[in-house]
Amino acid sequence: MNAYARTALALVLASAGSASAQGSRCTRETFPVSGTPLTVSYCVSGEKPPGAGGDLPVRVTENYSTPRGSFSQQNTLQFIAGEAASRVIEDVALTRVGLEGTLHLTLVYRGGLVRVESALLTPGAITIK
Repeated sequence: MNAYARTALALVLASAGSASAQGSRCTRETFPVSGTPLTVSYCVSGEKPPGAGGDLPVRVTENYSTPRGSFSQQNTLQFIAGEAASRVIEDVALTRVGLEGTLHLTLVYRGGLVRVESALLTPGAITIK
C-alpha cells in the first residue's frame, strides 16, 4: 500500500470514529401525538465554557419527524453548570411535521446527553410523556 492510500485510509477511519463518537451523544425517542408517531432526537455537538451567571451553553442538533414531514434545527440550550442534572423548557410548533399544536418539552441534560423528561401537547394540555 502506497503512502497516499495509507493516508486516505487513515482519514476514512478517523472520520468514521468521529461520526461514531457524535452518534454516542445522541438520544432518540418516539411518542404518539394525536395518533401519529413523532420521533425526536437531540445530538449534543459541544459545550461552551460556563458563563458568569452559572449558565452552561450546550449546542445541539434537534430533529423532529413524523410520516408527514420532518425538520432539523441547531440550538444552544442554556443549562445550569455544575449540576448532575439540569433542565430547560422548550416549545416546538408541530406544523412542520404535519401535526397541529405545540409540544411543551422539559429537557434534561445529564451525563453529556439531552433527553425529553416530559412532554405536553397544547391546546388541550394532553400529556405525551
